[in-house]
Amino acid sequence: MSDTIGFDPRTWAVPSPEPGPVPESAAMATGRSRRWILSGGAGLFIATPIVAWLGRDRKVTAPSPSQPGRAASIRAVPDVVERSAQLDDVRRLEATLLAQGVGRDEAALLTRAALPHLAGGGAISETVSLRLVRDGSPEALRLQVSRADSSGVVLTRDDRARAGWASSPLARTLERRLVAARGEMNDDSLYSSAVTAGIDETLIPAFAQAFVFDFDFQREIHAGDVFEMAAEQTVNASGAAVGSPALLYASFTTAEKARALYRFAPQGGKPGWFDGAGRSTVRSFMRTPVDGARVSSRFGLRVHPVQGFVKMHKGVDFAVPMGTPVYAAGSGVVTAARFTESGGNMLILRHDKGYETRYLHLERFGQGIAEGTAVAQGQQVALSGNGGHLSTGPHLHYEVHLNGEPIDPLALHTEDGQALPGADLAAFRRERDRIDVARAAHAG
Repeated sequence: MSDTIGFDPRTWAVPSPEPGPVPESAAMATGRSRRWILSGGAGLFIATPIVAWLGRDRKVTAPSPSQPGRAASIRAVPDVVERSAQLDDVRRLEATLLAQGVGRDEAALLTRAALPHLAGGGAISETVSLRLVRDGSPEALRLQVSRADSSGVVLTRDDRARAGWASSPLARTLERRLVAARGEMNDDSLYSSAVTAGIDETLIPAFAQAFVFDFDFQREIHAGDVFEMAAEQTVNASGAAVGSPALLYASFTTAEKARALYRFAPQGGKPGWFDGAGRSTVRSFMRTPVDGARVSSRFGLRVHPVQGFVKMHKGVDFAVPMGTPVYAAGSGVVTAARFTESGGNMLILRHDKGYETRYLHLERFGQGIAEGTAVAQGQQVALSGNGGHLSTGPHLHYEVHLNGEPIDPLALHTEDGQALPGADLAAFRRERDRIDVARAAHAG
């Protein structure tokens, strides 16, 4: 007989020998053949055909009586598979089940059973478990459909139940978790520094707003300064975030000063920022009436860029793009909102204790802004522009007057914010301590 081995795997099975003694030389030859098949050298020739042959998707068959010793091929098929989808509308459920392999009648039945638990429509999460039967067709075993708040239903195949499916409603399950992160300022911006530290970008505007009375982010912040943010995030039963996080704590430390602030709402009042002692951060005036501005010209004597001679510059120029929101630096009343030849559109606000603020070169006034209108601190009152014949480019000219005399807006110092009274102060301290304990636990 020949020792030659072909490349057809079907010929590799060795027929059972007839009963009787086996010559020693034949046994040795057979042993050598088997060792040759299992050796590494032979693998160079047979490894590829074996992998290709064993990797085919085949049905399970039994050895044929006409082929004694022929090895049966076995297919490893998972009993159950799961297929999931995120749907922006519950009305897409039936079509999604069909696309996932559920039969048409069963997809319609499951959809009818699930919809009463998802009243009101909206986005949902869906997971269907399928069992693959021998002919390759899937059979649905379980369907879970839920909203972001974890409410919904689980449908399970049950021959004893009506229509063959048992339903288990899912209760609304939400909890609030505090998440915190620290970082250092880079040479770019607060935004990129915070994102690099893993902070949700939706928190960054609120963080900057918390320090509007304490820091000038264009002139007082430098690379290496340290910041921390702590926010409360609502999560569902799976731990997935629901909605946007709410900033509760903000701290900033520079070489010159450090501030740590807590968000708190007094009884019957609006939420605000308070230091650790319960004193409000709100001052009479904001540090700057525009966000992210660069000072292009300071208060004091200067050579006027248009007129060409030394002249008193009665305010500060902030270089900002056209259409940048301009905010009221303090609460007050509009005393002028008109066009001027040299300054373009000009807005003047009168405040308490003899203060007045002026905003020039505006593109336009805010909605409802007119003489006699009362405005609140931080309210958008205009958009910056480039109007007036003395303007050299898009910017905001900002002035502060005290009893009729101009003063340097960047050197303006106002009194500290008000402290919380009795019951509010006690409630604030409890909230402050809760936040601090959660921050410490998050830090490990």
